[in-house]
Formats: sequence, structure tokens, C-alpha cells
Amino acid sequence: MKKGKAAAVILVLALTVACAFLAVNYLGDYLKLGLDLKGGVQIRLQAVGESSEKDIEKVMEIMNTRINSLGVTEPVIQKEGENRVLIELPGVQDPEEAIELIGKTAQLSFRTYDDEGKETVVLDGSHLQSATEAIQRGDTYQSGTGVGNTYVVQLAFDDEGKKTFADVTAELVEKHPDITAASAYANNDFRRHIAIYLDEEIISFPYVTSAITTGDPVITGFSSLEEAHQLAILLESGALPVPVQIVEKRTIGPTLGADSIAKSQVAGIVGLGLVILFMLVVYRVPGVIAGFSLVMYTVLLLGAMALIGATLTMPGILGVILSIGMCINSNIIIYERLKEELAKGRSLRASINAGFDRALWTIIDSNVTTLIAAAVLFWKGTGSIRGFAVTLSIGILISMFTAILYTRFLLKNTVESGLITNPKLYGAKEA
Repeated sequence: MKKGKAAAVILVLALTVACAFLAVNYLGDYLKLGLDLKGGVQIRLQAVGESSEKDIEKVMEIMNTRINSLGVTEPVIQKEGENRVLIELPGVQDPEEAIELIGKTAQLSFRTYDDEGKETVVLDGSHLQSATEAIQRGDTYQSGTGVGNTYVVQLAFDDEGKKTFADVTAELVEKHPDITAASAYANNDFRRHIAIYLDEEIISFPYVTSAITTGDPVITGFSSLEEAHQLAILLESGALPVPVQIVEKRTIGPTLGADSIAKSQVAGIVGLGLVILFMLVVYRVPGVIAGFSLVMYTVLLLGAMALIGATLTMPGILGVILSIGMCINSNIIIYERLKEELAKGRSLRASINAGFDRALWTIIDSNVTTLIAAAVLFWKGTGSIRGFAVTLSIGILISMFTAILYTRFLLKNTVESGLITNPKLYGAKEA
């Protein structure tokens, strides 16, 4: 029986060391790093004029569609205050491209001209169902590449939009049969043209050669397929419900993030080392077990964050550090109770059981109150504050597990196996 308990203790300690080794060498590949650690772009958008909560939610939805098209992983898009949206793009390769794409409001409109040159909006982007870039070869459209081809964006409208577009083009051809493309430019007579506007900027100005009965127009005039793709993204994601402006933009280099990670690693190793040394000097054998408990806690915490896909930021690292403090605090409470029981003259085994029983509710109370505070931070906070709350909450739950189950298992089995049974090595004072 004693040999079995001793073997269990040795096995658990070996597994702890093995888990720590794997975490150090492999876990980093699965952890998501935030903007402040990985580098990237941070942009704040603000609605111009009146906006509702629904408008801001729609802006966030559209921005998410646009950013996904850039291939950015783990973007952060969240509301700030009443009329702002914070966007963080970790590891983005082309910051200027991202900023330009995000800043577009993508308000599409089709306009005709009367005899006096006055514009009239005949169709807007609300009827647009899809926009797809393509390469025109003769009368066909293909998605491949080639030299000497025409790059276009194919538009598809809903039934109402198709009918409107077909009616408008038919009317232009019928009313102005004598206006040719050449004469239109020669005489500045564009009554047979349809101007396509994006954000009050003309992006295409096609001459209507014949009625487009299908109601699905094509935008031409692009120099590359990528340029057509960018416009298709803007149109596909939809027009923003309200105009927005970029009020702040920051580019964080990966060098700064790498420096933060390196310093955090050094600080973590030094901090853990000092804590383990303190526990060893003050509590002896329980201090050694606390050190293993702390290592297992750290491995479980980082593993849990990788598993749920949490993004690790500098505030998140602060949450990890604080929860480490909570973990070691739970061990200190238990060990102080153990020393009190030993001082009363109780046996080592009885003192361990009594110490854990007396410390249990104190640990639960202190951790639950901290969890409540973390829940409030997550509820009311934004961005990095939420990241801090998430890591703190996960850390507290894992610290309760390691203190109540892991530490107790090792401490009890170390004594019951007969490996170390001298009460002085558990904090008992000499008689």
C-alpha cells in the first residue's frame, strides 16, 4: 500500500515535469497573441452624426466581413462607448491596405443625367445581392489570370433592382438614340451614360450601348484583378448604415511585441523562482509540493487558454500573474492551518486533513469574491480589460483545483507512503 502511494507521488511529479517541458517547447505555437505582443494595426472608428446601437452593430458586422477577406486571424472588433468601434488586427501584413479598406463607407449609387446635366440617383446599393471580380475574355468571364484581359466586377441585384436597372437602361437608349459614345465625349453630352458612385466618387462611367434586360451590370476600368477584388469586397460587405471616420490609428511593430514577450518570460521565470524559494524556506516539504503545484497550475492555465482560443495580451499576462498570486495564497492558507494543527500536538496525517478542511471555505470565499469582480470587469469592460478578466477567471478556477486537489493529493500521499514523515519538515516547531 505504501509502495503504491509512493509510486503515485513519483508518477504525478514526473508527469508535472513532463507537462512543463512540453508546455515550454510546444505550447507557444497554439497560443494566440494579441496586438501588443504580435504587432499589427489598431484602428478606432467613430460614427459621424446620429447613430443608433443597431447602426453600430451593423458597422461591426460589415467590418468583420471586410477584415475576413484580408485573411487576418483573430481580429478584435468591439464597441466602445456609444458611437465608436475598436478594431485590432494582429500580425496584419499590409497596414495601409487594411486601413484603406476599413475606412471606406461603400455607399453605392447609380446616377443618370437630365438635359441640364443634373444627376438623379436611379438605384442604390441596398438592392445589391453580390459583387464578384472576374476577368473578361470576349463575351465570357473567368476567375483565372491572363495578359491583355479586361478586369471587371460583376453585380447581381435583387428582383426590384434588376427591373429598375433594365427599365433605366431601356429608357436611356429609347430617349437618346442619336447619342454615340464618341459624340458624347466630344460634346460633353452624357445623357446616355450611367455614373456609378462609391462614397461620392465616380468609380465607373459606362456608356449604355443597349438595354440591359438581365439587370445585372458589369463595372469595368480596373487595372488588375486585385483592384477589382478590393471593390468587390467593399460592395459585397454592404454599405455602412452611417458614415464613419477614423479617429485613431496605430501601427505596432512586431519587434515591440517580441521585446514584451521576452521581458515577460524573464519576469515570469524570476518571479516563479523567488516564490518557490520563499515557499521552500518557510514551509519546507509543503513548500516543495507548492512549487510543483505552481508549475502544474501554470501549465494548465496556458493550456486552457490555448484550448478555448483566448487571445493573450499584456493585460492578460497581468491577469495570469495575479491568479498565480491567488494560487500561492491558497497554499499558504492551507500550510498555515497545517502548522497550527501540528502546534496543537496532533499527528501529521490528522493535521493535514484538518488543515485542508479548515482552509477550504476560506479559499472558496476569497476566490468567489475575486470571480465576481472579474465577472463585472468582463461585463462592463472592453478590449484588454475583458482579456484581463478572462485570464483572471480561468486562473482562479485552476488555482482552486491545484490547491484543493493536486496539492492535497501529493501532501497526503507523501506522508501516508512513508517517504517523508518528520513533522519538523512540515513546519512543526521543535518541542
